[in-house]
Amino acid sequence: MSQPVCAIIGAGEGLGRALAAKFACQRFDIALISRSGAGSAAAMEAAIEAGGAVTANVRYFSADAARPETIESALAKVADEMGDIDVLIYNVRGEFTACEPLDMSYAALEDIYRVEVVGAFAAAKSVLPAMIKRSRGSVFFSSATAAYRGSRTHPLYAIGKFGVRALSQSLTKAYAKDGVHIVHVRLDCDLDVPIVRDAYGDRYDPEKLASPDDVAESYWLTHLQPKSAWSNEIELRPYTEVWTY
Repeated sequence: MSQPVCAIIGAGEGLGRALAAKFACQRFDIALISRSGAGSAAAMEAAIEAGGAVTANVRYFSADAARPETIESALAKVADEMGDIDVLIYNVRGEFTACEPLDMSYAALEDIYRVEVVGAFAAAKSVLPAMIKRSRGSVFFSSATAAYRGSRTHPLYAIGKFGVRALSQSLTKAYAKDGVHIVHVRLDCDLDVPIVRDAYGDRYDPEKLASPDDVAESYWLTHLQPKSAWSNEIELRPYTEVWTY
């Protein structure tokens, strides 16, 4: 009997790695999708190590979130070569570029929208018909507290996250009744990953950051929720986090 498939778009060394490892150790085959295999190397290694002998297949597929047709093509290839996708995780983040709202360029605004919203829609559109037909499946959108509030200093990021939250809610309202669990995951925290540790420098304190492995555990537990008590939006933060609103 084949194992279920988890496809992760944006499978880098941080949360992508942790998600790959978590679902691999739960007997999922893992499809890692990103622009380059080098970016997914840590996630692939973690998935193989976590899954051990029980994980039959951990594979890399190339796609660019800014080009929705490549997302569709990669996910079609996953389904054809690995089987139906049971869990889709859109774990993509646009550039965290600082500027005031009136300094946003049209190109930057279009770019963030394509990566955060159009790419997420392409991913969902690629897997939802089969999930609806089977009356099961989970779709996760990794997001941030920016989805709830505009920003004077990072309006591009906020606009992108607002958009993916609206997309997630729209899909949920339309297709949850068909048995598909769609979840917007709001990460109100910094993750304990190398780039963040470097940015914190002497201020680094693991108690003030979220462990990617613990965050991945929450994705897994949400996937396991019974249909009569679904969370379609969750927020995650370490116990030390100062709430931002």
